Amino acid sequence: MAFDWFWRAMGAQSTRNQKRSRTIVADAGAQTAELTRLDDAALAQRAHDLAAGGEITEPAEFLALLGVAAERTLGLTPFPVQSQAVLRLVEGDVIQMATGEGKTLVGAMAATGFALTGKRVHVITVNDYLAERDAEWMRPLVEFFGLKVAPVTEKLGPRERREAYASDVVYGPVNEIGFDVLRDQQITRRADAVQAPADVALVDEADSVLVDEALVPLVLAGSRPGLETTGQITDVVRHLREREHFTIDDERRNVFLTDAGADRVERELGIDSLYDDEHIGTTLVKVNLALHARALLIRDIHYIVVDGKVQLIDASRGRVADLQRWPDGLQAAVEAKEGLDVTEGGRILDTITLQALMRRYPMVCGMTGTAVEATDQLRQFYDLHVSVIDRNKELKRFDEADRIYATVAEKNRAIVEEIAHLNSTGQPVLVGTHDVAESEALAEALGDLGIEVNVLNAKNHAEEARIIAEAGDLGRVTVSTQMAGRGTDIRLGESVAELGGLAVIGTSRHRTARLDNQLRGRAGRQGDPGLSLFFVSLQDDVIVAGGAGDTVTAQPDPSGFIDSPRIRDWVGHCQRVTEGQLLEIHAQTWKYNQLLADQRVTVDERRTRLIDTGQAWSELAGRNPGRAAELAHLDQDTREQAARDIMLFHLDDEWAEHLAVMDDVRESIHLRAIARETPIDEYHRIAVREFKDLAQRAVDKASETFAAVRIDEDGAHLLDGGLARPSATWTYMVSDNSLAGSGNSVVSGIGNLFR
Repeated sequence: MAFDWFWRAMGAQSTRNQKRSRTIVADAGAQTAELTRLDDAALAQRAHDLAAGGEITEPAEFLALLGVAAERTLGLTPFPVQSQAVLRLVEGDVIQMATGEGKTLVGAMAATGFALTGKRVHVITVNDYLAERDAEWMRPLVEFFGLKVAPVTEKLGPRERREAYASDVVYGPVNEIGFDVLRDQQITRRADAVQAPADVALVDEADSVLVDEALVPLVLAGSRPGLETTGQITDVVRHLREREHFTIDDERRNVFLTDAGADRVERELGIDSLYDDEHIGTTLVKVNLALHARALLIRDIHYIVVDGKVQLIDASRGRVADLQRWPDGLQAAVEAKEGLDVTEGGRILDTITLQALMRRYPMVCGMTGTAVEATDQLRQFYDLHVSVIDRNKELKRFDEADRIYATVAEKNRAIVEEIAHLNSTGQPVLVGTHDVAESEALAEALGDLGIEVNVLNAKNHAEEARIIAEAGDLGRVTVSTQMAGRGTDIRLGESVAELGGLAVIGTSRHRTARLDNQLRGRAGRQGDPGLSLFFVSLQDDVIVAGGAGDTVTAQPDPSGFIDSPRIRDWVGHCQRVTEGQLLEIHAQTWKYNQLLADQRVTVDERRTRLIDTGQAWSELAGRNPGRAAELAHLDQDTREQAARDIMLFHLDDEWAEHLAVMDDVRESIHLRAIARETPIDEYHRIAVREFKDLAQRAVDKASETFAAVRIDEDGAHLLDGGLARPSATWTYMVSDNSLAGSGNSVVSGIGNLFR
């Protein structure tokens, strides 16, 4: 194994000894002065010599070499803690480093180290901007050693992507890399693939990619109409009344028709029963989708409408999710609700979750500012361990105790007053809100007081880097949805340190403490002073959901403020409950996804054999020797490619049909589960049954096509037999968890949030 030396040198097989890694870093520091005497060529050659054969026997010297090269090429001398982080990454850990501690350099040094041992590395980012920025920023370091580095972004075409993926170090957004995996699974010639095999995924913002969005499916769709919600159903649902015609659960995740609601819908649509066999799989599904869109998905919280199109808001970052859509029926229902043209849904050709995508890599490591809180998920779903890296300079940020209020209205008044007070001193303020509506209402309230505000939300996320970079300027007030500018440094303006540094304010607790800490981490970089403060009300979503079924009494002062250790403990309890709920949702969703992921591996292996060998021709010729004899005059390459095209078409078609069947099952599993059998057990039973004969059906249909379709010097004319692949394909991300991360707006009403 290429990095056995790390396991041996640090005693990491059992103890993951941080003390030992610090010793290696100290040894590296002692060797730095001598190595600086080497010229560039000698320095690079020494690194290659140490990496010869894929193993490095002198880790301290190798680390020192990387450090000297970073100073020469980038003007950056790694801190000892950065060098320690490189060691832990190369070992395969997820490292936790605080904001502003230099994760970009750490990632580049680790990626270069992997590449020097002959491993191709994908540095996984969360968006195009960071992939392109970091690849260009770190290019001199990688190229110093004669290695190639390139970014993969949405704007690249197939040829450019193929060249980029051939590099030793590839920076790319997780969605783009995943979409390329899906597109490569549709090729019929190996030369058409854009990706080259990679050995390591080094994941930036690892908690976001590996945990928050782990179960988000990436989808490749082809041109075929999808399930649409008709205007008539939308009109009927629009007039239903809550509690009389439908109910919503306490977590506002599910909505249910009452008997009275079902009666009204049936009467309006002119049908006997929504639950007849004729309607249960069609009309009832559409009604439920329209009801979900009407009751649970709120404009400017879960989505915005721009230029006549519905754009989803990424719940974990509060930004427009350009490539996301809900499952086709729900997307159409929201479009119909807003009176927009309903977009074509398309047939799903293939899909893969981010979690399954990451598990394709032989090795995964990562870095983030908040990994400890995700330790359980990282271990359970990826068998990854977390290493906490100390700060280079002592933290000077003051984390004030939460200010708790009885009602949302009282809390919001206090937020405005606190921001105004801080602004009057010139101290910069960064406010983290939970949705677009809340951010705009707060900005308006501050504007009424004459306070100039920079707003960063899903409506202007293109300006994110600039707005965040300026957030530490004197007198600046920045209001942002969710996690502002991860990957962009907030540097303090002149004289700001004397005023107390950047003040970070959270308008409510998040559903996990990890997200709270992400926001807190925006202040106090590299020993800067700073302040973090969260406001909470007993009406906040996280308190209502986490405390459902329990009651708590408090004695607020005239302003609504509650100063009580018991209530403070209660708030923490409610947040822990919601964290547990999210983990349970993750675990259940993982169980649904895992079987399909395993089945997908089987299909992938079959595809690989068909593409890379002559197996397709052998199978078809063996089943129909007469037809094979008729084609004997064609050259072998033509015959084999024709057979390959036929076999792959039917294999892909059967897989797409399997996905469609299982999607329908998933939507209605609560109706199909049998007595004394849980929905997940029933889902697995159906999935195994449906998949069992998939390959055989594909071969049988391929054999029929082989016998009937015209095959000549130009190959198999599948189009003549109506067997063309989709004329157009597109990619998107499916947002299954449409309500995760919603803030206070659902409870309090949009119009008077800060009034």
